[in-house]
Amino acid sequence: MTNESILSVLDTNDSRRADRRDFLRSAGSVSAVMAGASLLAACGGNNSNPAPTPTPTPTATTSPTPTPSSTPLTDADVLNFALNLAYLEAQYFSVVTTGAGLSADLLTGAGTAGAASGGRQRVFADPVLGQFAREIAADTRAQVALLRRTIGTPVIAQPAIDLGVTATSAFSNLARTAGLITGTAATYDVYATDEQVMLGAFVFADVAVTAYRGITAGVTGAAFIDAIAGMVSAKAYHAGLIRAALYRKGIATPAILDATEALSKARDDLEGANDTDQGVKPVNNASNIVPTDGSALTFSRLPAQVLNIHYLTRASVSAGGFFPAGVNGALKTSNAV
Repeated sequence: MTNESILSVLDTNDSRRADRRDFLRSAGSVSAVMAGASLLAACGGNNSNPAPTPTPTPTATTSPTPTPSSTPLTDADVLNFALNLAYLEAQYFSVVTTGAGLSADLLTGAGTAGAASGGRQRVFADPVLGQFAREIAADTRAQVALLRRTIGTPVIAQPAIDLGVTATSAFSNLARTAGLITGTAATYDVYATDEQVMLGAFVFADVAVTAYRGITAGVTGAAFIDAIAGMVSAKAYHAGLIRAALYRKGIATPAILDATEALSKARDDLEGANDTDQGVKPVNNASNIVPTDGSALTFSRLPAQVLNIHYLTRASVSAGGFFPAGVNGALKTSNAV
């Protein structure tokens, strides 16, 4: 797609950006509170994500009615959900920088094991971007290992991951949803240029920050809290680096900034939320490296919303998109929006 056609597709989105932070100023604090208070309930809004079942109060004239027992989510359940996302990012950056995925000892565990398929190595024309990518690759591999050690038993296996660029691949379907390509035969090759690699990373990195923030309220054990707190901090650095790199490239090539806006809008549309996601186009003559609300806080997503984006769906399903056979663990179903 040419720069001009992307600009044309996205013209209608420009007016949304001016009001975004004003909207988030009022909505951000509410969503942060609700994310913590409703993690289990929101994850239980479908049949596959367990949530507590209320028990009827007995009266003087009736006997208590037995209710089905439900299994509450554990710290391990929450961190296993995070591990699915860590597998995805680590495999992407490992393949991009080395041509090979994670070592076999980092992939085993409970659930349906699968391979990361379709990716390929990028020989970076810009050595700085290559250095960035190699740093993130090393960090994400270490984070997979950390999560696996912290969870212990039962740690989940890596599920099947689609990193391909065929016409029916997850990247191409997301790009089609975003309006970056058109037609069922079109493809979106995130490995073709340095900038495309960073746009592929942008797809995952922003979601990871919001996902990890969203699950922190569901974790209680000290070791688990420490792992999640450290992870969300590291993910924020990664996302900021990726956004800054795209912003810098976008100064010379505005279509790159437009592509971040298109992908951001697609993420918003998939999760069915208000206009919270943000690309990296300047706002009010200032850069937009950190996607925050009016209080300078990043927003959060609940697990089901994260899966809407990674499954590329607005329906309640348990597989699709970047996870063609679904994720492993207790939290595996997206929302109907």
